[in-house]
Amino acid sequence: MASFKPSIALNGKDISGSFHQQRASGEIHVFIGPMFAGKTTSLLRRIKSESNSGRNVAMIKSSKDTRYAINSVVSHDGVKFPCWALPDLTSFRHEIGEDAYQKLDVIGIDEAQFFEDLYDFCCKAADIDGKTVILAGLDGDYLRKSFGSVLDIIPLADTVTKLTARCEMCGKKAFFTFRKTAAIETELIGGADVYMPLCRQHYINGITVAEGSKTVVEPTKVHHQTTQSSYLEAPTLAL
Repeated sequence: MASFKPSIALNGKDISGSFHQQRASGEIHVFIGPMFAGKTTSLLRRIKSESNSGRNVAMIKSSKDTRYAINSVVSHDGVKFPCWALPDLTSFRHEIGEDAYQKLDVIGIDEAQFFEDLYDFCCKAADIDGKTVILAGLDGDYLRKSFGSVLDIIPLADTVTKLTARCEMCGKKAFFTFRKTAAIETELIGGADVYMPLCRQHYINGITVAEGSKTVVEPTKVHHQTTQSSYLEAPTLAL
């Protein structure tokens, strides 16, 4: 019977019997959920715990997010941590410098949905460079569709934590993010002025009200262009 021989043995020798250097493998941990679910808070808590344990850490966020601070990750409750604000993750290694990158143990990524190169970065950082990557991001947009590459990371992850918020209408667990404005672009940076977390029932009710309001005001848009600002306001939700 033919036998299978792995190209790299588990004892650190290759098939020729020579020892080769092995880098310790990394880890990937993911916090997902709707707006106001405590994703950034959970990320910061984990990063600070790693730092307090003596590990070298660095935090990254998208340069698109300027809501609270330019060079800090800030949770909705005001907790902050200094960070690298970058347009993409690929540039991080160059920005921090090769020596500093090699010394890093842990990399935190906030608002991960904004990074198009998230998957490739996490693969390389954890699988090749041996880094622990901890990221937080929205798993869905305001239409409950996949947002960015966050869900693509789940098959790579060691752990995935799905967080929930509290429905602003009834106080039950909220899994979805409802947009309170009439803007339709996927990426719209904002806080409580633009978004609110809702449970399934109130999300569906809100979408129904919004769609009903749109069908009423849409004809006005065609015949009365000068009143554009009036129908762009979010409908009042009687949820």
